[in-house]
This record gives sequence, structure tokens and C-alpha cells, in this order.
Amino acid sequence: MLKRILERFSRLRPTTDRPKKTRQSRVWRYVYWGPTVVVLGQYFYNLKTVSGRSMQPTLNPDSSLRKDIALFDRFAIHTLQRFQREDIVTLKSPENPERTLVKRIIALPGDLVKTLPPYKEAEVVVPTGHVWIEGDEPFRSDDSNRFGPVSASLIDSRMVCVIWPLSRFGLPQQSTTLQAVSPGDHPSQRAARAEFERYRWRQSRVVRSTDF
Repeated sequence: MLKRILERFSRLRPTTDRPKKTRQSRVWRYVYWGPTVVVLGQYFYNLKTVSGRSMQPTLNPDSSLRKDIALFDRFAIHTLQRFQREDIVTLKSPENPERTLVKRIIALPGDLVKTLPPYKEAEVVVPTGHVWIEGDEPFRSDDSNRFGPVSASLIDSRMVCVIWPLSRFGLPQQSTTLQAVSPGDHPSQRAARAEFERYRWRQSRVVRSTDF
């Protein structure tokens, strides 16, 4: 009788050990890859959920509660210090360092900007080490038209592409190429033409320092 019980136990033992080994392997996998994920997020790329309507129609284009998730490049900013006009970036708010903003760079140091309300001055020259940032929907945005040029040191990352929703997965469409969109009444064509008009409007308000 005892012999039979021991035999049965020996047959069951491998199955009881397997979950333990599986759990252990998962733990070691997390321990192994965890630092890599942290380093990637800290110095190279990270994902951010975009809230609010200030970047419509580029981000969060519809009126639903669904929020865009985008991939952002930190390496380009912190190591290469590479950014340019029309880049969509994340930055710390100059009014509240605990708040992260997602905006578009409109002008670089030395550029002359024709401002929008509520900014007090009609025009401003962006000082050295600063940029002018705005939302694509500027009248629903807290941006440079409220607090003026922002220090470039506040920029944290540059947007690479939209990850979610999958229907819009990919790189943001370049405004300079939107004029090539064929005429038509499809929603995507209308959106592309509207974005190109926004791009031209933004450009008309900026005199680049090289054009002085």
C-alpha cells in the first residue's frame, strides 16, 4: 500500500514542480529584461498617452474618449539635441514642472513670430536657447501664446509615430507633402487638405531668422 502511494506521488511530482520552474523562469526573465526596458525608456524611447484636444486634428482627432498613444524619442533630444520646426515634442510646462505638455515647435531662436491672443505683444523674436511652441488647435491650447517662448532645456522628447489606435498607426504625415493630396471628398482627403492649410497658416506667422 505504501509502495503504491509513493509510486503515485513520484508520478505526480514532476507536474507540481513544473509550475514552480515556470514561475521562477518568469521572475528571472523580468530580472534579466527589466533593466533593459528601464534604460530604453529613460534614455532612448518611451510611450506616452496624449490627453486633451490641443493637438487636434493631428492627435486625438475625434471627439471620443479614446486617447492616442505615441512613441517618443528621448535620445534625439537629450543626446543629439536635435529638433526642428514642425516637430511634435513633449516638454515640461514652464508654469508647472509636474505637468507634461505635447506641442508643436513653431519657431526657433532668432525667428520672428506673429503671436495670437492672449499674448500681449503682436510680434516677438524668439531668444537664444528658446523655442516657440503651439498646439495644432491653438485656441484650445496652453502654449507660448500664453507664457511666451520656452527654454529648449524643457523639451524632453520628440514624437516618432502613433502606436494606437491601430487605424492610424504610423508616422505623422508631413505637412509639406500634404499639398500633393489629390482633390476629393473622402474624409482622409479633407483632413489632409485642412492640415495643409493649418501648416501654411503657421508658416505665414513665422519669419525665419535666415530670412531677415
